[in-house]
Amino acid sequence: MAVSRTRRQVRLSRALGIPLTPKAVKYFEKRPYGPGEHGRARRRTESDYAVRLKEKQRLRAQYGIREAQLVRYFEEARREQFLTGESLVELLEMRLDAVVLRSGFARTIAQARQAVVHRHILVDGKLVDRPSFRVKPGQVVQVKPKSQAMVPFQVAAAGAHRDVLPNLPAYLDVELTKLRAELVRRPKRAEVPVTCNEQFVVEYYSR
Repeated sequence: MAVSRTRRQVRLSRALGIPLTPKAVKYFEKRPYGPGEHGRARRRTESDYAVRLKEKQRLRAQYGIREAQLVRYFEEARREQFLTGESLVELLEMRLDAVVLRSGFARTIAQARQAVVHRHILVDGKLVDRPSFRVKPGQVVQVKPKSQAMVPFQVAAAGAHRDVLPNLPAYLDVELTKLRAELVRRPKRAEVPVTCNEQFVVEYYSR
C-alpha cells in the first residue's frame, strides 16, 4: 500500500511539475516531465484555464486537502482585508498539520496529518485530533509526552527530517529536541515554502 501511495505521489508530482514528497524528488529530477508514455512529448501551450486549474491543483496537493476544503478557505480569504491569494496561503499554513510538518515533527504532510489524527499532538496542552484545526499566534504545538518515546518522533527530534524540509520559517519558534513549536505570529505569504502562483488560484475561483 505504501508503495502504491508513493507511486501515486510521484505521478501527481510529475503531472503538477513539483515534487510533493522527499521520495518524489529523486524521481522528479530524473523525469521532470508529465506522466505516461507521451509525457516527454507533451509540450503544447496550455490554455489560460488549464494553467489556472493546474495552479489550484498544486496548492491543494501541497496541503493534501479536498476541493471542498480549499473552496472554504478561499471564501474565508476573500472576506479578509488582505490580498485574497496571500490570505489563502496564510490561512492554509495555520492548519495544525501544516504547523506539525514545518516544525520538523513529520517528513510529509501525510505523516503530519496522521500524527494529528492518531492523537499524538497537543495544542496548549490539550489533545487535538483535527488536522484542519487553526493554530493561533501564541499557541504551542507539542508531541504528546507519551508519544515522544515512539521511534518516528525520536527520529524527528534528532533532526532527521531537516535535510528534506525547507528552512524553518520565521513565524515558528521550534525546540526540536522537545518536539515543541510555537506559532509566533501569522505567517506572511512570502515566507511560506509552497510553490504556487496564488493569483492564478484566485482567478480560477473567480471565473
